[in-house]
Amino acid sequence: MNPKNLPPGLHRDTLAVRAGIERSQHGENSEALYLTSGFVQPDAETAARRFAAVGDGYTYGRTSNPTVTSFEQRLAAMEGTEAAIGASTGMGAILMMCMGLLKAGDHVICSRSVFGSTMNLLGREFGKFGVETTFVSQTDISEWRAALRPTTKLLFAETPTNPLTDVCDIQALADLAHNAGALLAVDNCFCSPALQRPVEMGADLVIHSGTKYLDGQGRVMAGAVCGPSRLIVDVFGPVVRTAGMTLSPFNAWVVLKGLETLGIRMQAQCANALAFAQWLQTHPKVSRVYYPGLASHPQHALAMRQQSGQGGAVVSFDVVGGDPVAARTNAFHVIDSTQVVSIATNLGDTKTIITHPATTSHGRLTEDQRQAAGIGQGLIRVAVGLEHVDDIKADLLRGLDSLR
Repeated sequence: MNPKNLPPGLHRDTLAVRAGIERSQHGENSEALYLTSGFVQPDAETAARRFAAVGDGYTYGRTSNPTVTSFEQRLAAMEGTEAAIGASTGMGAILMMCMGLLKAGDHVICSRSVFGSTMNLLGREFGKFGVETTFVSQTDISEWRAALRPTTKLLFAETPTNPLTDVCDIQALADLAHNAGALLAVDNCFCSPALQRPVEMGADLVIHSGTKYLDGQGRVMAGAVCGPSRLIVDVFGPVVRTAGMTLSPFNAWVVLKGLETLGIRMQAQCANALAFAQWLQTHPKVSRVYYPGLASHPQHALAMRQQSGQGGAVVSFDVVGGDPVAARTNAFHVIDSTQVVSIATNLGDTKTIITHPATTSHGRLTEDQRQAAGIGQGLIRVAVGLEHVDDIKADLLRGLDSLR
């Protein structure tokens, strides 16, 4: 897709600034924000063609909008896909994908290490409608292979995972899916296209929560699915028009502008995260650190190949604690002792965010599900921002040094 007739072979950093729809007749340099719910048609015949989805042009805000189109085209260019479609949130994007691809009797294989809401959407909500999901190890390809059925239509993984930063082999899962006649969808939220392009390793669809790194400053909610036009236009487009998980023009514009600084933000936040993770490894009150950029990470070599040599900006760690109650008490103490970082559940912000996954992002899972995913009561997740890394360390040190 090359709506601006840009020359081929441009770097992702250039596409992040330049890709999108043509300027209007006014020649604006910054992409325009079109705040309108409806679009005036020149005549009844044109309106009929456009509403039948056979003509170019815009009709109604639930269907499409020029600002949303700019965001979709820019993100698709950065991911290296033919097209993209926006959604109101990241979970809305996953819902859109599942509604478009699945029906009663179909089977999904999903990593058991994915975001808690994703597990509930697939396992509980779609289970009501006859779609069955098998949850497997993020990293054991033999479990994925053993779970395959004749009815398997979709393999779904996020890499790295939230919050334990497990990394899956995208190419191996793509080969497995395609040999079984299924699709592979990859949630690329943690890396973004600045670090990782899953389609280059065989993925069919790429999911984004634009709320995270794509925006980068914690301002708006947004989501997207990137992939081939035959799915984006012909399968997911009708779902959005009918079900209405539409991305608002204002939110699209905010994320569109956020994409322009994505590359430099990710480089700086990855550097901060690596320094922070290396420091955490040396603290006696930290029992384990989860970060793909560390040589101690089980999938370190794979992560470095898939993620452009970067570990990402999310670091999780376990504090000491002899039993779940003690571990949770200690984790809460470390979190509550901070004075600079934000106690919140978002990530991808320029501001560092700290959270307790077992009682927030994964709090609605059963204890068995949390244990299967490896999420203990002593686990803390830190989404590292752009503050000076020494200040982030000092903020965590208040709680860690005062643990008994």
